[in-house]
Amino acid sequence: MPILKVPPKKPKTASLQIRIEEEVRQQLDHYAEFIDASPPHVVTEALKLLFKRDEEFKRWSTQHTNHNNNPKPKGGKSLFETVKLASSPAISNSICARTQTRQECMACAWQ
Repeated sequence: MPILKVPPKKPKTASLQIRIEEEVRQQLDHYAEFIDASPPHVVTEALKLLFKRDEEFKRWSTQHTNHNNNPKPKGGKSLFETVKLASSPAISNSICARTQTRQECMACAWQ
């Protein structure tokens, strides 16, 4: 049995830039200091708690499962490339021929 424990694996993280009210930011920093954690940790844990406890969101989420995992576009193209491709007249018509609206057209490009 090893003397030292292997540290737990850190989950993958992603960057998110948001704007919040100054008072909320001050409270966030204050709460992070209170629990001796970083503001990103507080935000992450608060959102996890929100998602876990909001029963209406859970029901809604199960009905919209295709939209919650940030699906990757076909061919590994970036969002910018997909939008550019879908916006070009020759390609746009062939993609939109399968759908009713422009919004559905963009969703189609992601499938």
